[in-house]
Amino acid sequence: MNTLGKKIRLLRHQNGWSQEDVAKRLDISIPAFSKIETGITDINLSRLEQIAKLFNLSIIQLLTYNDTEEQEKYISDLETSNKKLRERESEIIALQKKIIDLFDELRQSKVLS
Repeated sequence: MNTLGKKIRLLRHQNGWSQEDVAKRLDISIPAFSKIETGITDINLSRLEQIAKLFNLSIIQLLTYNDTEEQEKYISDLETSNKKLRERESEIIALQKKIIDLFDELRQSKVLS
């Protein structure tokens, strides 16, 4: 399924419409609408305007509409990266502590000798 098709599907679900509902509103067959959602059929400008109007959006808003799946993936990737960063920061702090301890040992051995 292409990105635009996913956006259209998401908008349809958000409005509580079936594929049949939208197909009737667009005056096309259900299989034709299904092909739009799945990306099998490319959408011409006229159809794009019709779909945008159906959802009370401009064409730009429709094309740039952020779907939840993309946002969730981005958030998930960001959380994973932050977790790894925190783990690396902890490792660095532990290594810094070891360096300080070794320096102190070295300094103590020089004082005693």
